[in-house]
Amino acid sequence: MHVMVLGAGVTGVTTAWYLRQAGFEVSIVDRQPAPGMETSFANGGQISVSHPEPWANPSAPLTVLRWLGREDAPLRFRPHAQAAQWRWALSFLHECLPWRSRRNTAAIAALAMDSARRLRELRETAALHYDQRQRGILHLFYNRSSFASVAARVRELQHFGMDVRACSAAECVAIEPALGHVASTLRGGLYAPDDESGDAHLFTQALAERLREDGVRFHLNTRIERLSQTGGRIDGVEVRDEAGRTGILLADHYVLCLGSYGTALMARLGVRLPIYPVKGYSLTAAVIAPERAPEVSLTDESRRIVCSRLGDRLRVAGTAELDGFNTALRPERGRMLADWLNSRFPGAIDPAAATLWAGLRPATPGNVPLIGKSPFERLWYNTGHGTLGWTLACGSGAATADLIAGRRPTPRFPFR
Repeated sequence: MHVMVLGAGVTGVTTAWYLRQAGFEVSIVDRQPAPGMETSFANGGQISVSHPEPWANPSAPLTVLRWLGREDAPLRFRPHAQAAQWRWALSFLHECLPWRSRRNTAAIAALAMDSARRLRELRETAALHYDQRQRGILHLFYNRSSFASVAARVRELQHFGMDVRACSAAECVAIEPALGHVASTLRGGLYAPDDESGDAHLFTQALAERLREDGVRFHLNTRIERLSQTGGRIDGVEVRDEAGRTGILLADHYVLCLGSYGTALMARLGVRLPIYPVKGYSLTAAVIAPERAPEVSLTDESRRIVCSRLGDRLRVAGTAELDGFNTALRPERGRMLADWLNSRFPGAIDPAAATLWAGLRPATPGNVPLIGKSPFERLWYNTGHGTLGWTLACGSGAATADLIAGRRPTPRFPFR
């Protein structure tokens, strides 16, 4: 049985891996010239199992109101005359209800735990190297009010089966000595030693190469124009190659892994996916003073900024903009990341040589991805992972393969 994966980002390529492991014939279609060239290209690098709580939580509405109009706000809403943006924003507010936020958190945590286990197994099986580090993630708190909630958060994460602990400021510096420069401003932290970091782009390309060796066919530089359907059944993918030639690709099943761009494809079939592009930024630079750069991956909870050591590079990422499909770089967002990095790890990198990047995260209002059956026969979803695409990739890919094979996936998750 032939399964065609639409999209060659980290989600699509991991889905292809688990489909191939399940014995399916597999092919992948993507408009880019190589795998992992869009949202997976330069994300924050964290396998952040210890952060299952979505942006949509009971405290979010007041927080967002405080950020309105601020260019340096972690979440920036840029209004458009688009019904899709406002529908998504209203749904986001609905997902902030306490019971919905708890439900979403539990679902994400279950899938993330399964995904982390599968990533370790995959890495061993495929012998992959992608600047990975198994040093955990340290969440940092710079004000008393936010740190006061850490004990409750630790209990919740431990309830999900995660190994986490609260840390004093001194313990944070002991875990990551490079934080010594800001020790006096730290209130404390939350340490998740089992979390990881790594370059999602390198991972995606390395895994794609293994798939090629295993007979998976890649249709790259191939734009998907539409899905052909007859009587509620998908019977082909209409494509256009780089030379402008059109054609139809056929398979027995199709998996939508196109991130934010899958919404337009489904809209042509009359289906409205609850996904909106949330633009995030990252800054990457070579480390010039290793003793000043962190080794442990970090999350600044107050600024919603993450920092990961990727070999001899340092990447700082964060911020979210609701600005449609606008991928233009805003220099002020890059300066915000550079200022954060320089204030905490001065001299670790050369800011003038840093590379700024922005990508569109495919976010559902509650940050819970869509995994499972579509309304059309033979078409499946594995999309809408938001800020946790790299964290959830292996778990969601394995679950998709199980569903297509007629098996029940392991995690307690609302699969379709």
